[in-house]
Amino acid sequence: MTNRPKTTVVLAMSADGKISDVDRSSQLFGSDTDFAHLERLVALSDSVIVGAGTLRAGGSAMRVQNPDLIAERERQGKPPQPVQVVCSVSGDIDPELMFFRQDVPRWLVTTENGAKPWQDGDLFHRVIVAQTPQETVDLPAAFEELGNLGIASLAVLGGGGFIGTLFWAGLIDELWLTVCPRIIGGAKAPSPVDGEGFSLENAPRLELLESKTIEGEVFLHYRVLGNSERRDC
Repeated sequence: MTNRPKTTVVLAMSADGKISDVDRSSQLFGSDTDFAHLERLVALSDSVIVGAGTLRAGGSAMRVQNPDLIAERERQGKPPQPVQVVCSVSGDIDPELMFFRQDVPRWLVTTENGAKPWQDGDLFHRVIVAQTPQETVDLPAAFEELGNLGIASLAVLGGGGFIGTLFWAGLIDELWLTVCPRIIGGAKAPSPVDGEGFSLENAPRLELLESKTIEGEVFLHYRVLGNSERRDC
């Protein structure tokens, strides 16, 4: 039995499956409708998690700004903002980023070495050390600890390499993908799931739960087959 959070990937991608351009810029290409959709899903979550590369590129957290969504969180007894979790093997994160000046709870998931620069400060409000024998982040152990700390729902906002690692670890339960009507192309532009990839024999399979089209964008909601059953066993 596992106590890890229900974990949902939330991403916008181009029609050819890219989540950023060839320069890996942090510029959003979804519509205002897609941003409102993203904000709603963030507001529904206890925590948001990103890989350190995504934080370095964007520099800030995806905060809930809609007052109605903040009020709804408070009615449910939740803090105004979800916990913002950064996953980093090295812990090499610029302390001058806007992220550290935002009024949000900030947690770090890292290795023993990655934790050292942050142990004597208060920029991260909690540091979770979960390390494999290969000195990488032990993601299953880290997610279990997040669950033990009261995180029941977790939204993953990037990047593609981090999401690929989560898929390999069997830690993704659902996906929300917004398909935006533009083409980016390029072998170097990141996709929702980067990294080593899967063969057809072991590729995760999805069940489509919902689809809708709004002004040219397609909103797709999937469940990852198998993972939810393992999480609840």
